Amino acid sequence: MFNIRTDLAVESREIYREAYKREVPGVDVETEESENCSVTRVKIIDESGEREMGKPKGMYITIDVPKLKNADQDLKDEISQVLAKELKALCKNNENTKTLIVGLGNWNVTPDALGPKVVERVLVTRQYFLAYKKDSDDTVANVSAISPGVMGLTGIETSEIVKGVVEKTKPDLIIAVDALAARRMERVSTTIQISDTGISPGSGIGNKRIGLTKDYLGVPVVAIGVPTVVDAATMVNDTMDLIIGSMKNQAEIGSEFYSVLEQISTEEKYSLIREVLEPFMPNVVVTPKEIDIIIDDLSIIIANGINMALHHGIDLKDVNRYIR
Repeated sequence: MFNIRTDLAVESREIYREAYKREVPGVDVETEESENCSVTRVKIIDESGEREMGKPKGMYITIDVPKLKNADQDLKDEISQVLAKELKALCKNNENTKTLIVGLGNWNVTPDALGPKVVERVLVTRQYFLAYKKDSDDTVANVSAISPGVMGLTGIETSEIVKGVVEKTKPDLIIAVDALAARRMERVSTTIQISDTGISPGSGIGNKRIGLTKDYLGVPVVAIGVPTVVDAATMVNDTMDLIIGSMKNQAEIGSEFYSVLEQISTEEKYSLIREVLEPFMPNVVVTPKEIDIIIDDLSIIIANGINMALHHGIDLKDVNRYIR
């Protein structure tokens, strides 16, 4: 498969199926549908799945909510509850679990500010456990949080900062929240992905950094991400697909022009687009103009989901009271 930029496991699966017309080997998939959302669980079970998907073995849960961009309060609450349910099942946490929330991203760049915004709104309680010398509580769990920034602001690898915090505070679990990149514009801000394989900061815009993983940190890492950008070349590629499809419908079957259109492979077309864009717009990504409102809404939904998943005595009627 050629390399179309996406952080979503469901999209990697879609790209493979479009290319080879069959299911990805080494991958199990199950989907649940409801009125307002669908939940797709993609499990990469062996090395062949890793190779074809380009992602490590583990579980990738995708919550698709087509109406999320214009969600009312009822829909936001519903998605927070769905997120909390999936997160709790994946984390396998209990009232004694100590959790560190890591808000990845640059708070000065709106499409990348999801992680820091979520950290602002999660219920942190570690200070109370320390002050009262408690190991557990009837209502809340031991939760701490950090927004480590990005290497361009700190000069330090994000993973190195997190590793130092982990060594000092010794959490049992890390939940990392980050903005992602999607392959299709319709998935921007309408899809939430949860995985138990950790995350690589900056991967959505092509930056290579040390990953936040269990191997590196010594602690299980659950990642929550929402796509907030799309690669410009991918958008142009999809537009060309629509144009070529329309031209094929108008061309006479068997004609020379139709044959030329039929022979243009997806890989050739995508490579040509990247070659044309590179001198003028290298590494360009696109985001919706209302992204500031979208990030605020998503941060509330995700923070509420995390709060309900981690704090055993908190439910939907409590979480919105804590919004800051």
